[in-house]
Amino acid sequence: MKRIEDNVVRPASITVLIDGVALRAHPGETVAVAVLASDTRRFRDDRGGRPRGMFCNMGTCAECTVWIARGDGPWRRLRACLVPVEPGLRITTRDPEAAA
Repeated sequence: MKRIEDNVVRPASITVLIDGVALRAHPGETVAVAVLASDTRRFRDDRGGRPRGMFCNMGTCAECTVWIARGDGPWRRLRACLVPVEPGLRITTRDPEAAA
């Protein structure tokens, strides 16, 4: 999914890491917007290992659950549609404990 760029004024972009890749996001966007704009469109896996996307985008369904860490802080499992991006945010769509 591509951001609308024509005739849109946004604050200066910041960098967040999504699955280890540095990506551009803008203050005021949510983590869900950053994930969608990254062309990943994958938020988590279901119990069968199949990728899941976003569903409601208002914090009700939890389909957009990702793992988020601020700087070197601990990983927390949060709904991406409710968390605003901020500089230094690390986001992973796979359980960081399982990957370790």
